[in-house]
Amino acid sequence: MQRRLPVLQRCIRKTYCTMATLELAKEIFRCADAVCFDVDSTVIREEGIDELAKFCGVGDAVREMTCNAMGGSVTFKTALTERLSIIKCSREQVNKLITDHPPQLTPGIKDLVERLHERNVKVFLISGGFRSIVEHVASQLGIPHDRVYANRLKFYFNGEYAGFDETQPTAESGGKGRVISMLKGKYGFEKVVMIGDGATDLEACPPASAFIGFGGNVVRPQVKERSLWYVTSFGELLKELEKI
Repeated sequence: MQRRLPVLQRCIRKTYCTMATLELAKEIFRCADAVCFDVDSTVIREEGIDELAKFCGVGDAVREMTCNAMGGSVTFKTALTERLSIIKCSREQVNKLITDHPPQLTPGIKDLVERLHERNVKVFLISGGFRSIVEHVASQLGIPHDRVYANRLKFYFNGEYAGFDETQPTAESGGKGRVISMLKGKYGFEKVVMIGDGATDLEACPPASAFIGFGGNVVRPQVKERSLWYVTSFGELLKELEKI
């Protein structure tokens, strides 16, 4: 019994530290200067690139590659390049996707963004998806387009696929963190929270002051395991704001 006591004490200490860190994350969220959201499988229910692939008739070939990218098993830029080389969407197909199959907002996100705006918290969308789709989502949420950071597709003069802008920070692993560092420098934010479902969101903290893992649409085990604060609905975050 004497030998087991230090082990028990270490377990209690670890649990206490985790709880303390969780409370700190919640406090940072309540007092945040800015909140940055991932878009695919977070703000919207689907993965935009998977929907585009399905619309272009190559959904099955792309879906598994998306899972690998979100889980962190391959670099994001590699996965993006490979998926787009299969999809090869035209400008017309992208526009038609938005018109015929607009992105579906995750329940609760509109209320949460409205509440944050009421508190004068700046809200940004930082996505590895495509700007044309993300701007549509931003408009639905009342988020100015200059607070959108996403990848840009390139097209030839006839509308055929010509690649993507590889200079965008969101085109690479670690890009979301670079965007957050830029935002902190540009606006002088002290407390910035990143919310998302994937590995590219998790790795943005730091420089984000806190990370909230989101599993309301899909649960990625490695992200859930490494998140100090993990939620499955935006209602949980709204309740946290009510404590203020």
